Amino acid sequence: MSQTAIVVLGGSISYFAYKAYNRTANPALRALSIGFAIVTIGAVSAGVLHHLLNIGLEAGIAINSILTAIGFAVVTYSLYVE
Repeated sequence: MSQTAIVVLGGSISYFAYKAYNRTANPALRALSIGFAIVTIGAVSAGVLHHLLNIGLEAGIAINSILTAIGFAVVTYSLYVE
């Protein structure tokens, strides 16, 4: 249930940020969209990798953490892009 909420809300933020980027051509909005998409993918990756690809849960959690950190780095970058 919580994974569904993460996908819906994270996907919505990514979609609306991308839509705003298309309207304004502001690179910060593009980075924001990409960052939240990566965070969203990272948040669901552990379970998906574990159940569908038989990857160990520890490896899935590590991938989740790495993707989430990368996504937040991109979101942080979006706050500094002019």
